Amino acid sequence: MTSLSIIIPALNEEGYIGETLQKLHAAILTLQSSNLCKVQVIVVDNQSTDRTAAIARGLGATVIPESIRNIARARNTGARAAEGEVLFFLDADTLVPPLVLSKVATVMSDPIFVGGAIDVLHRPSSALLRLYLRLWRILGRLTGMAQGAAQFYRRDAFSTIGGYDETMYMGEDVDLYWRMSRAARQKSCKVCYISDIQVVPSPRRYDRWPLWKTLLWTNPLVATLLCRRKRPWRGWYEDVPR
Repeated sequence: MTSLSIIIPALNEEGYIGETLQKLHAAILTLQSSNLCKVQVIVVDNQSTDRTAAIARGLGATVIPESIRNIARARNTGARAAEGEVLFFLDADTLVPPLVLSKVATVMSDPIFVGGAIDVLHRPSSALLRLYLRLWRILGRLTGMAQGAAQFYRRDAFSTIGGYDETMYMGEDVDLYWRMSRAARQKSCKVCYISDIQVVPSPRRYDRWPLWKTLLWTNPLVATLLCRRKRPWRGWYEDVPR
């Protein structure tokens, strides 16, 4: 891997984007200490009304605008502006460990891999929710499901399958991973799920939502039925409480 573009979609993330970028910079330094890899950091400002863009610029990221609020569209906008041969998609409220990019570089040095995802560790304050989400992680591994908090793909493979599905407002990350997995098998290639390290998203939704809402909104049947309707998911991406 000679070049890497990190793409972060962001909507009103001034409370999180700073720490996310600081952790990311530590991972970039770790990568570049042992790998001559050019790294580009892109924050896609999805029409924020707070200081998200200013904070990102202050921490050295390239900020590009996307006026239509849709996380799949924001990710695709970042991909079109990216220069790297590998695209790494990271959520704006997600903290990465120092070795995460080095792990990705190791995987992508093998041409058999077209992409993959990093294991996600949720840390809500509720012990019951932690158990519930841990069971979801196990189910995800058994079904080949990978969330989009941290996914990575070869640029050409990503373009070939059309990127994230912009008609979806929920589950577009899982959808892309499944589509990439199928496409890889057809070409005798693979995707890689990195499970020996984890990224950690903010628990804000789980800590502020009532339990019933979390159980309902993470139900796969509900997500499948409503994934292409914008209104039900406004509280997930557009109006996330702080």
